[in-house]
Amino acid sequence: MTWINRLNALGPAYTTEVLPTPVPEPSWVSRNFELGKALGLPQDWLEGAEGLQVFSGNGLWEGMQPQASVYSGHQFGQWAGQLGDGRALSLGEYASPQATLEIQLKGAGKTPYSRMGDGRAVLRSSIREYLCSEAMAGLGIPTTRALCLTASTLPILREKLETAAIVTRTAPSFIRFGHFEHFANDASPHGLEHLKQLADFVIQNYFQSENFSLTQPYAKLLECVTVRTAHLIAHWQAVGFCHGVMNTDNMSILGLTIDYGPFQFLDGFNPQHICNHSDSMGRYAYGRQPQVAYWNLFCLAQALMPLIEEQDLAMKALESYKTTFAESWERGFLCKLGLEKQADPDQAAEDKTLLNDLLQLLANEQVDFTIFWRRLSHAAEQTQAGCTEWQSVADLIIDQAAWALWRNRYMNRLHHQPSTLAISKMLQVNPKFVLRNHLAEAAIQKSKMGDHSEVETLFKLLMTPFDEQEQFESYANIPPDWASRIEISCSS
Repeated sequence: MTWINRLNALGPAYTTEVLPTPVPEPSWVSRNFELGKALGLPQDWLEGAEGLQVFSGNGLWEGMQPQASVYSGHQFGQWAGQLGDGRALSLGEYASPQATLEIQLKGAGKTPYSRMGDGRAVLRSSIREYLCSEAMAGLGIPTTRALCLTASTLPILREKLETAAIVTRTAPSFIRFGHFEHFANDASPHGLEHLKQLADFVIQNYFQSENFSLTQPYAKLLECVTVRTAHLIAHWQAVGFCHGVMNTDNMSILGLTIDYGPFQFLDGFNPQHICNHSDSMGRYAYGRQPQVAYWNLFCLAQALMPLIEEQDLAMKALESYKTTFAESWERGFLCKLGLEKQADPDQAAEDKTLLNDLLQLLANEQVDFTIFWRRLSHAAEQTQAGCTEWQSVADLIIDQAAWALWRNRYMNRLHHQPSTLAISKMLQVNPKFVLRNHLAEAAIQKSKMGDHSEVETLFKLLMTPFDEQEQFESYANIPPDWASRIEISCSS
């Protein structure tokens, strides 16, 4: 096995060596054999007793170098100072023929950055992260990936007594905006030197395909991160994903979805929806995510300013967010409607009005987001307004007069579209299945009783969320009434 750890080259200012803390009676909850195979990992990692011990924090393979990294960040808009991997441990980077990726245990015990915490994660939140990271991958959204999930009988106190679990997650890198903020705010004699080393490291190792200017590489880095982040957030919005804790320390420098805590996929479409019970001010509501991402990028720009030096260059790099996000968001939602972006400005404006009028109608009645778009995908190919597919969409709407007016405008627009290719692709962009809170909760409750079958069912289902999978039709139904009472907070 080939293990490397390129962060070692940066020196002890970036990471601290720390061993995982063993847990009693470890057991498998779920294993991602498909990911392991795709990444070229040894087959016995997820099959033998030795693998269970390693991924429970009870052992190490030769070459592993467990480390926790230091970073800082803004949390809920306020500077929080030094943070770091409080319950995550990097085992190192595994170099396979397919990829080099960092492998990390989340919930493996205390680190020097745990502050007042115990460094553990509970089964409840670990199941949610394990399932959602793979659900996002199934949706085609950049994300960290989950390799396996293990559990233990170790008691963990949160709001109530729970049991411990460890998610093994992978990514090309877990470097965050907060890493740059940390060294930008380091007043020591070597703070600026460490910031530059980190930026050079990221450019050299993760942005090799980009055309970096030798004279302004750090402005280019900011622009690259800005563009990736803009595309990511636009994709979140298109599937109704709410992250819940978009602190700068939870933002990936590679534009990945990272740190699944109090996330949620929208049930009813409500732009003001707050998925995090801890977010009393609604800072991270669904409709505010695009603005928060820009604010976070501005914080990153401030951190990079000692390297960029010229404010105009930094602002120009940030400006790419507004244009990229707007373009990506509009194209994404037009695809959901089965429309292509038009070059003719008048037609483009009409299409945007058509889209915005629909979103307003959905928001007025908080129509189920996923079900509406899926049913519309089936109906769009039908030319008769009274057919079964169109009636199934109408059944979701209370204001039938408003719906009929919009539907007629939409059908007329589809009739005049020169190509039906975009319509045929609607079922490939409007998923049938997403990880709704009540589905995750049902799996959690079973797993707490020792039955992990529902975790496995959801895991396999969400790998192909655009397929019909008629045997799992109930998983695509409108949520039960009790689903709205589920509260998800930062506690895990």
